[in-house]
Amino acid sequence: MSFWRRISPRRAVEDFAHEWRQPAPHRWKVLGVSVAATFFIGMMFVPKSQRIEPRPPEVTWITSYAADRSDAEIAASNLANQQRQDEIAARLAKREEIRKNLYRELGRATFLDVDEMERKIAADEAAAAARASEAATGAAPAN
Repeated sequence: MSFWRRISPRRAVEDFAHEWRQPAPHRWKVLGVSVAATFFIGMMFVPKSQRIEPRPPEVTWITSYAADRSDAEIAASNLANQQRQDEIAARLAKREEIRKNLYRELGRATFLDVDEMERKIAADEAAAAARASEAATGAAPAN
């Protein structure tokens, strides 16, 4: 007798109905968790292109400049902003140099030839800059 002969959808439904009629205290909880898990797994297979696009955020524009500023006021604020940017860049450069010094000290403490490494890095950067400038001049159309 074949395995598939013993399987019947009608008997499966009757068996399920028989078990469902038996009193069980957690029947509805288990059914709810089962339905939720099935829904979640099914949603995993829905492609993102079929999902609803999120609403774009509402943007509130805030203007902090007076509409009637003069050119001199604009130039003065631009100059002050540039000075702040220069100070930030100087602080970042100082931090970078401190970090490099710390790594140099660490390299020397672990018996690495830091000076040779820096020479190699400088040579590599110079070669990369030369390749970039060569590519830029080579890409220009010849007349």
